[in-house]
Amino acid sequence: MAEEPEIKTEETNSVEEPAETAVEEPKPTLEVPLGITVKDFALKLNVPASDLIKRLFALGEMVTITQSLSEVAINVLAEEFGYDAVVTEEPDSIPEAEQRHDKPEDLVARPAVVTIMGHVNHGKTMLLDAIRETDVVSQEAGGITQHIGAYQIVHNGKKITFIDTPGHEAFTTMRARGAKVTDIAIIVVAADDGVMPQTVEAVNHAKAAEVPIIVAVNKIDKPEANPDKVKQQLTEYGLVPEAWGGETIFVDVSAKQKLNLDDLLEMILLVAEVQDYKANEKAPAEGTIIEAELDKTRGPDATVLVQRGTLKNGAILVAGTAYGRVRAMYDDKGTKIYKALPSQPVEVLGLSSVPSAGDIAHVVSTEKEAKDIVSKRLQTAREREIARKHVTLDNLFEQIQDGEIKDLNIVLKADVQGSLEALRESLAKIEKTEVRPNIVHAGVGGVTETDIMLAAASNAIVIGFNVRPTPKAKEMAAKEEVDLRFYNIIYRVIEDIESARIGLLAPEISEVELGRARVLDIFKVSKVGTVAGCMVEEGEIKAGARVRVVREGVVIQDGVLDSLKRFKNDAASVAEGLECGLHIENFNDIKVDDSIEAYEIIETPRT
Repeated sequence: MAEEPEIKTEETNSVEEPAETAVEEPKPTLEVPLGITVKDFALKLNVPASDLIKRLFALGEMVTITQSLSEVAINVLAEEFGYDAVVTEEPDSIPEAEQRHDKPEDLVARPAVVTIMGHVNHGKTMLLDAIRETDVVSQEAGGITQHIGAYQIVHNGKKITFIDTPGHEAFTTMRARGAKVTDIAIIVVAADDGVMPQTVEAVNHAKAAEVPIIVAVNKIDKPEANPDKVKQQLTEYGLVPEAWGGETIFVDVSAKQKLNLDDLLEMILLVAEVQDYKANEKAPAEGTIIEAELDKTRGPDATVLVQRGTLKNGAILVAGTAYGRVRAMYDDKGTKIYKALPSQPVEVLGLSSVPSAGDIAHVVSTEKEAKDIVSKRLQTAREREIARKHVTLDNLFEQIQDGEIKDLNIVLKADVQGSLEALRESLAKIEKTEVRPNIVHAGVGGVTETDIMLAAASNAIVIGFNVRPTPKAKEMAAKEEVDLRFYNIIYRVIEDIESARIGLLAPEISEVELGRARVLDIFKVSKVGTVAGCMVEEGEIKAGARVRVVREGVVIQDGVLDSLKRFKNDAASVAEGLECGLHIENFNDIKVDDSIEAYEIIETPRT
């Protein structure tokens, strides 16, 4: 019976199109979560599940009643049964009872959530320690900072929540997973050290998250402290002090001497008052997992930052693919509590497994509902991964046409500051028509895991100039589907971006890595030059191959092998795990621990 109306519809469309157009009515819209099961979709359509299974079988897809449906299958089935499907990305992430429809009268002021970031050894933890007036630093080895990485203090009768992340990497990892945790970012800069690479990364991560920034210039008690130098350096990154006519709040502090900490807290409260942070305490509880671990004695142990509603002891909580009844809650001081309000961090026991940092946690009514949500999430994890579309230069034009992208976010890494500035200027000159280049982070040195995390969180491409990625960064880029591009001529960077914007990419000249060797020793040979004794660590090294010499992540030479030997004999190739001697044409400045990367160039037409 279900197939017959379909045949008639097709005939009508082909033979009597004008009449059909005249009487056609818009189809009703049906909202369907991605990954819905055949059984649940049949209930939404009000048809027997067997009809859906038969129709999918006719289309060549075998499914069971409990199997999840792909987005294509949902759209096809909805259309055949007279509906327009609207597929939602997050399947049942927040049950209907918890949708964010808060009444204005239910919203009350909540404490601001502050994340402290900055360069290593600039005093982040010591500053937090001074604010909390407890000795966290000396106990860090015992696991206090790692145990529950969020704390709440009271200043002038108002609460402030601090998140003490291990670094801005964790901050961005959570943001990459969609968690919006931070209200205010505090960038800590040492007055005697000035702006360092991690300071710049922290600033860029905070800017990418679009949160207010307060700069705490720490260590002003030191004789060599120069706060004005810090302020001057940060103006280069768009952070201009209010005293100089800008909009960024700067506070000179000393965590060691506890100087001006009240001023810093006052500034936090001032920003919080201006931003007017509010939440509904009456709603079912919802929050974000800050960190989690498996405790040998207590089982899965998760730190939840409550962001909406009131989390109570005994509530059934779902976080990612973990769920369970809250059997105990502890605050940041280790005190057992029975309820937690918005912006309060709590340690929660009772989950079935260890959730991930950044997972959204929310309360549901029954354990069955929790199991169903987790089951669907596990079934649709693969669907969401396939559906995810990260920007690359190859698909840039397609995304511009689809209206999916207006900014081309770029993480830029170069070998020296001069190259970096030249690239910045060249990118700034690109005509801002279809899409404008937006540099979310620029730095000197090799491409690291932090760069890849920022690119993943910001939907950015990574452009490296005379630098290479670390092995872990390369592995992470493949996993996160981040587009890595490496160049040694500036105009080629601009050419590729310009071509990608208008959909005219030239044939792709790609590199195929052959192998990597490590220099163990060097020898001076008369009439030849410097010969490197190497161990092949990966792949193979071929005679006559193109090679690059990489020192601390920076390419110092790109040339050709003119000699490859095993012991005293010439070798066509040397495989992984074997030693060899090699000489690079017209290059003798090789050192122990340099990395030799062999590769070949392949030209592939782009389609």
